[in-house]
Amino acid sequence: MNFIPNLDPMDYLSPDPFVKSKFIKDLGDTFSNIGFACVKNHFTPEDEIKKFYNSVEAFFKLPLENKANYEISGLGGQRGYTSFGREHAKGSDTPDLKEFWQIGQEIQGEYVSKERYPYNVQVSEIPDFNRQSMILYRGFEKSGSILLKAIASYLGLDENYFEPFIKNGNSILRAIHYPPITQEPKNAIRAEAHEDINLITLLVGASAEGLEVKTAEGNWLAVNAPENHFVINVGDMLQRLTNNRLKSTTHRVVNPPREKWHTSRYSIPFFLHPVSEMDLTCLPSCIEDGSSPHYAPISAGDYLTERLVEIGLVKK
Repeated sequence: MNFIPNLDPMDYLSPDPFVKSKFIKDLGDTFSNIGFACVKNHFTPEDEIKKFYNSVEAFFKLPLENKANYEISGLGGQRGYTSFGREHAKGSDTPDLKEFWQIGQEIQGEYVSKERYPYNVQVSEIPDFNRQSMILYRGFEKSGSILLKAIASYLGLDENYFEPFIKNGNSILRAIHYPPITQEPKNAIRAEAHEDINLITLLVGASAEGLEVKTAEGNWLAVNAPENHFVINVGDMLQRLTNNRLKSTTHRVVNPPREKWHTSRYSIPFFLHPVSEMDLTCLPSCIEDGSSPHYAPISAGDYLTERLVEIGLVKK
């Protein structure tokens, strides 16, 4: 399968059962084969996306000493700023050529511990930064919820199977800056080949080309979403839960051609995570009779910690 299909989540909300069932099958088959798709008609206003991209660009243009004030130790990069060269792909010692900012869940109306849900870091230089980020965060949550309903239906589960796990989940909105390349990068690329940790990822409007997906044949396929579309993909938690039925596909962000080394690249992915208590034990319906599951039982929280250690954001 050498293409990324284009889907419309509004088809899942259609009163026409044929349209709805076709979307469920198309999304499930896509996630079973290549693990990536493009979707339109999301729930995040385009003008808000553009505003936040402008704010993200303004933040990363701040002097390093300003940005460094927002790098909070002990949080494993889960809130605030993470400086250039801190993160690397699992199994690689070469740091990615990026810096990033992360926004997490904000729960209102009930008590939660600061250790479980650290406060988001407030950017003083750009007054609308945090407000804009939460508009995107909530829109991504809504889109992700619909996609997971369709996936649950595809797997033969109740469509609301994921709802109690993603309500107040540990999802992360990440704003990434890949700075201009100023010297020969040797083996480093903007983001080395990796798989995402979470259930599903939603990516909106990267400012430049570079995202590539590895096909089952071992070829690298460029992913260029049409304007006003999201790119979505399966994360390792969903692959693990479905015993490899749904594919968490290897992907990377390659360096631009030398004549474009002077340019920056910005992207804003949303990593949809469940609550830490979710059990990622392989679903019985995804284990063939007489076979053993591919993965040992583990909670989402423990798995996240394990992976953050592997990519260098948390020390053992």
